[in-house]
Amino acid sequence: MPLSDQALESLEKKGYRFVGTKRHAAAKVCHWTKKSLLDEGVCYKEKFYGIKSHRCLQMSPSIPFCHHKCLFCWRDVSITNTTWDEEFDEPGEIIDECIQAQRKLLVGYFGNPRANQKKLKEAQNPTNAAISLAGEPLLYPAIDELLEEYKKRHFTTFLVSNGVSPEKLANMKMEPTQLYLSLDAPNLEIYQNICDPQIKDGWEKLNQSLELLSSFKCRTVIRITCVSGYNMNNPEDYAKIISESNPDFVEIKAYMYVGSSRERLKLDNMPKNDEVYRFAQSIAVLCGRKIVDHSPESRVVLLA
Repeated sequence: MPLSDQALESLEKKGYRFVGTKRHAAAKVCHWTKKSLLDEGVCYKEKFYGIKSHRCLQMSPSIPFCHHKCLFCWRDVSITNTTWDEEFDEPGEIIDECIQAQRKLLVGYFGNPRANQKKLKEAQNPTNAAISLAGEPLLYPAIDELLEEYKKRHFTTFLVSNGVSPEKLANMKMEPTQLYLSLDAPNLEIYQNICDPQIKDGWEKLNQSLELLSSFKCRTVIRITCVSGYNMNNPEDYAKIISESNPDFVEIKAYMYVGSSRERLKLDNMPKNDEVYRFAQSIAVLCGRKIVDHSPESRVVLLA
């Protein structure tokens, strides 16, 4: 079911810019892209992995589609659909229009005396795609072709998945530069409570995807979003899953009290930086990993 005019208008007000004719893909300028253009800091992904925040395109081909209605999701989960049974826009069209949309959203920085004009010029031609804005990108029917099109354009791609499509992961013909799987619970009970899965066997499917991680040639990451009072417990269970799936990296990151998540959670559910660090330490010890980097501004800890 396509997004309603009301839903589109609401998301546009929040900075989303929809592209294509089917209105399932969108771009949105990241907070850290704006910060970088003003020389006020960079995203933790630049610090950890070397991508340039001012040249990053934050987008999704599947805004309304997801298997979850996570409590911590920053979008309005009432628009969520779990299956894609409609037509879709082609990857090349989506990428072209997302780049154009980002350029339009950044045009005001040309008149900002504080903006780094060299970075702003470079930002007109992004080189990294963060395919993670909202929704589940593996539900986009042409995800392989999207990744291939980005590769043709010499982009690096960071693809974030909820891991509930193991069959798609197993049959991917084109790998991203970096594949993220979200692990937001240490067990079935907490998973059902915090992720609110809209399909049966979500936890089992997630674990099947985690088992596939070691088969990927690209860099792999497990991302844990920490929500105080909900999932910052059972570090031994997280450690067991991490040990068994053996990703290259683990990001342990605080939930941020932003967007529509504020209607479902409270400010107290956003853990402090030192709470995230201590939780990460406890997991690291239990799975034989080390803390190799840390971004206090984003409240995220990197294990390797």
